[in-house]
Amino acid sequence: MKRIIQSGSVPGVEERLRALFIRGLNGDAVAYRTFLDDLTGHLRGFLRKRIFYLQDDIEDVVQEILLAVHNSRHTYRPDEPLTAWVHGIARYKLMDFFRARSRREALNDPLDDALEIFATSDEEPADAKRDVGKLLEQLPDRHRLPIVHVKLQGLSVTETAALTGMSESAVKVGIHRGLKALAAKIRGTA
Repeated sequence: MKRIIQSGSVPGVEERLRALFIRGLNGDAVAYRTFLDDLTGHLRGFLRKRIFYLQDDIEDVVQEILLAVHNSRHTYRPDEPLTAWVHGIARYKLMDFFRARSRREALNDPLDDALEIFATSDEEPADAKRDVGKLLEQLPDRHRLPIVHVKLQGLSVTETAALTGMSESAVKVGIHRGLKALAAKIRGTA
């Protein structure tokens, strides 16, 4: 059987998840629960890279994906990579999330812009998080991803390098240059 490793995945993850999943399909409840627990961690990482600016929504999307995996488990073909099958489900659920979110935002257009009562918020951390997310969106991936993973998510440089496919020195340089670019944007000199 040809071994396929998804970009950014760790060797052995495919084999471990696949073995647990197949044992779960064959009635091993403990293996299936372990599969779901392990998969949950991988899905969080997958989603943090894609919707890092919407951290509050990650758990909801993870649950949607896990439910879809469970409901679709009968469609999995054991001769194919499990990670590719799960990745396809995750992509579709992520697209569903974005579609639903854009519909919700369209329905929430303000009715009266003249009312200033909601113009300021006492939730400064939430505002700051949103503002940082907007600033980070302006950076190229080679700067944004190291900052997100190391500075915001607390991963090590080594873990970030393995996750992004960058060298450790490129991660360090990306952080330095990205923070420098963010500072320039905040000062208004960029």
